Amino acid sequence: MENGTGMSEHDAAPAEEPAPAPAPRKSIEETAETKFPRGLVVRLFAYLVAGHIFAGFLYLLFEVGGK
Repeated sequence: MENGTGMSEHDAAPAEEPAPAPAPRKSIEETAETKFPRGLVVRLFAYLVAGHIFAGFLYLLFEVGGK
């Protein structure tokens, strides 16, 4: 279909440059190698603290029981 200028709609200049593609997201492997989930870090820290407190308690029991 012509638009009155002798050119079809498809021959007209492109209206706008396409937007650049967004930066590709990191793969799961890259993310997993560089950052642990926050919940896992908190839970690991809590288990380490609780484990050391429990080990200290057992040590104290054996020290007191051995006297």
